[in-house]
Amino acid sequence: MVIDQNTATKIAEYLLQAKAIKLQPKNPFTWASGWKSPIYCDNRITLSYPKIRTYIRQEFSKKIIEKFGTPDVIVGVATGGIAQGALVAEELGLPFAYVRAEAKGHGLGNLIEGKIERGQRVVVIEDLISTGGSSLKAVNALREIDAQVLGMVSIFTYGFKVAKENFKKADCKLVTLSDYDTLVRQALDAGYISQDDFDTIKNWRDSPDTWK
Repeated sequence: MVIDQNTATKIAEYLLQAKAIKLQPKNPFTWASGWKSPIYCDNRITLSYPKIRTYIRQEFSKKIIEKFGTPDVIVGVATGGIAQGALVAEELGLPFAYVRAEAKGHGLGNLIEGKIERGQRVVVIEDLISTGGSSLKAVNALREIDAQVLGMVSIFTYGFKVAKENFKKADCKLVTLSDYDTLVRQALDAGYISQDDFDTIKNWRDSPDTWK
């Protein structure tokens, strides 16, 4: 769910400028899932650009207050959501914690790093939503310690149908700063891709598991 189209367009512009988004319809990437994709997204690159980093932090903070009120804790999802989440927590003057992809194999064996008390209201920060599987795994980990998950905010979502279904099934509200449709349209308008490329990239999103 994208909240503000102006913000979505600005975020898309910044992601393209920073080359956090790479579009290669004629030389597709291979994802870890095995999917062939004309797009690759690495939003961690935005951390290297102070202007972009600041804009994302400010927009995250505004959307959290607008949609969830002031939570008790900001929680990042490892790894992409850790730095973004820490920046947002600093902006809002709130405690920060993060959820690992899996429990640490030594020491205390923590899955959640940082202090979260039972019943505390948390908002989860992600950098990217694809299917939503790993993101919702973090939500489940928080619910298992009786944290109240108000929802999740992310920089970008591909808008896959499976992700929408997964978030609905998990009863977790998702707020995103930008999305796939906005990004592809911005890429076309700014001359990053041709009309033929635009059509190819749009078709991929409809059936990424079978696209060649």
